[in-house]
Amino acid sequence: MPAAATHRPRTADSTRQVRIVLVDDHAILRQGLRSVLDRESDLQVVGEADTRVDAEAAAARLDPDVVVIDLKLGAGSDYEGLALCRSLSAAHPGMGLLVLTTFLDERLVLEAVQHGARGYVVKDVDTTELVRAIRAVAQGESAFDSRTAATVVQSLGRTGVQSEKLTDREIEVLGLLAKGLSNNGIGEQLFISATTVKFHVSNLMRKLGVTRRAEAVYEASKRGLI
Repeated sequence: MPAAATHRPRTADSTRQVRIVLVDDHAILRQGLRSVLDRESDLQVVGEADTRVDAEAAAARLDPDVVVIDLKLGAGSDYEGLALCRSLSAAHPGMGLLVLTTFLDERLVLEAVQHGARGYVVKDVDTTELVRAIRAVAQGESAFDSRTAATVVQSLGRTGVQSEKLTDREIEVLGLLAKGLSNNGIGEQLFISATTVKFHVSNLMRKLGVTRRAEAVYEASKRGLI
């Protein structure tokens, strides 16, 4: 197998299409997704796979911006998609991984994030929300549908860790991160610059001991901070 190309994350002002690989063991679902996504002028489905091995090969060959992954692939483990997230994240650190699945389970969401996923949405999400999630992940942002975020916040936000470790502004930023907003979007909501938002995000991730925005949301939820 040829060596994987070095992945270069998209920049905010990039005008090229977001290149997508779809990973699902049901061909009809992949076809439906392709049909929906190909209607968007800035999105391009460049490949499909139905197994972990094929998905790893496609990622290495095609160097997509985003890989959309179902957790259940074939007759193997129910959560083979988690292993795929882990292997793709290790081999292609800049590649955006978005889980699209039928499973709405807070434990799986957290594990997906820990294995490198930037987003997690359920399959009955509406088209607009799915497209938004793909674009966010392509730009390096986190993306979770409202039910996923709410479920995890409610179930994990039970510990008694005090929130004084984070400033009020950092708590506000965390809340907007949980909604999947970009730095620019958070800045617009809080009337501060994107540069200032980036400063707050860096500080809160350091305080929470995480390296990914998505991990920050779930670590904060687990501690009862949001």
